[in-house]
Amino acid sequence: MKRLALVLGPLVGLFLAGCQTVAPKDYTAFRQSRPASILVLPPINASSDVRATYSVYTAMTRPISELGYYVFPLVVVDQMMKENGLTMPADMHQAPPAKLREVFGADAALYVTVQEYGSKYMLVVADTFVRARAVLVDLRTGTTLWEGSVYAQAGGQSGLLEALVTQVLNKLTDQAHMVATVACYQLVTPPGPPGQGLLRGPRHPEYGKD
Repeated sequence: MKRLALVLGPLVGLFLAGCQTVAPKDYTAFRQSRPASILVLPPINASSDVRATYSVYTAMTRPISELGYYVFPLVVVDQMMKENGLTMPADMHQAPPAKLREVFGADAALYVTVQEYGSKYMLVVADTFVRARAVLVDLRTGTTLWEGSVYAQAGGQSGLLEALVTQVLNKLTDQAHMVATVACYQLVTPPGPPGQGLLRGPRHPEYGKD
């Protein structure tokens, strides 16, 4: 975690999200469900960037694991889905909750849709952004436990030369993936300022205090 903070720390100041008053979420069903394991399904990609699905997919598991949940290995999930004829994320999201429970033994599943992903270059402006929404469903009952959305952005006004340099660097380093990593942490940050995310899981030392 410390290592990740050192990597992301200088970037955090570059990320801007729209500020608005958000009504508190109702966590009644979440508290009653008390999931211990979460199956993260490959995200549906509604953006124009083909990298979005697996960029957000790989970025999502760590923050959930750090919240105290067992997260099923992504490679195993992806492979088992495809072996059962579900080759596309949209097909995977249509699988009945009871069937996912039977196959994986997970308590809950996280369904993510990537709405925007990538970079825009407009003369003197270079922006990198990620927008996503997620739904957590209890696989034992089919009940929706939590819903959330996030928008993270890096970049902004710069000179023409700087914008061109940024464009080259983004292609070399995939800055959108770094933005996706920050977005995933923002999305699942536990409730209470500043988060509206997931409750802490049973493996977290502060479990039950949200």
